[in-house]
Amino acid sequence: MAGAGKRMRPHTLTTPKPLLPIAGKPMVQRIVEDIATVCDEPVEEVAYVVGRFGAEAEKSLIAVAEKLGAKGSIWYQDEPLGTAHAILCAEKCLSGKVVIAFADTVFRADFKMESTSEGTIWVQQVADPKPFGVVKVGRDGFITDFVEKPQKFVSDLAIIGIYYFRDGAYLKKELRWLLDNDIKEKGEYQLTNALENMKKKGTKFVPGKVSEWLDCGNKDATVHTNSRILEFVKDKEMLRHASAELKKSKIIEPCFIGANVKISESTIGPHVSIGDNTVITGSVIKNSIIQTNCVIKGATLENSMLGNFVQYSGASSNASLGDYSTHLDNK
Repeated sequence: MAGAGKRMRPHTLTTPKPLLPIAGKPMVQRIVEDIATVCDEPVEEVAYVVGRFGAEAEKSLIAVAEKLGAKGSIWYQDEPLGTAHAILCAEKCLSGKVVIAFADTVFRADFKMESTSEGTIWVQQVADPKPFGVVKVGRDGFITDFVEKPQKFVSDLAIIGIYYFRDGAYLKKELRWLLDNDIKEKGEYQLTNALENMKKKGTKFVPGKVSEWLDCGNKDATVHTNSRILEFVKDKEMLRHASAELKKSKIIEPCFIGANVKISESTIGPHVSIGDNTVITGSVIKNSIIQTNCVIKGATLENSMLGNFVQYSGASSNASLGDYSTHLDNK
């Protein structure tokens, strides 16, 4: 999760992308919790490969791990040299059973991981496989080929960015071999090259399929993911904080409403997440993410994402404002 999150600007100018909220929780927390749910034994450590996010962000990441009863550790990738290089930045953690996940891979799954397999690569069928790494699967159910961003069709089973390895030390050895021998694909050290080498040596990888794969690559995708996660967790999580105050307002569920939120004379929802300490008056908001400490008056918002400490009034079906922004239309 060391990338700059350029497609999510202006939101990532002040907040690392994995810490942006999805249905009231940081994106990375949802990913870590989902992985812990599908694992068939407790998670011992969560290792984060990050850029230089700062002490506060790192503290938040450690807290996510500790909520699961796991140790949290921070590792740095200072150069964008590819997925294999990123994973190897945390090579001291590569031992025993290991799950690798990329931090914009939010998913839904209704299964338990079979940790007895040598390796599992989670995939999803896609209409256009060109932007993704893909796998081919043989008649015996094992993966026969890994292809990075194929320009000619070879498979529509896209690798979603979650991997299980029974032997982390073996994975580390294969990743190290790529770097030591300067083996690159499209100018970067790719995990798929290590997977291909492991397969050639006899490792049997099986495909794992998720119920739903949700992207958080840009604002529109993140707002959509927020709506899907709200639907998924509406009967499993408390989505309205007890300290929230509602006066002459209508909430169309599912919505997340944080602590000390004050809503008056407004209609909120469906699929809206509102961060702590936000005040909303005389507004209509649906399918949007509003972060903390915002003041919204006389607004109509849809498919929008507002950062922290934003002041907003007026109408928009596509607003995207970063922290401390002001948009006041009093006409």
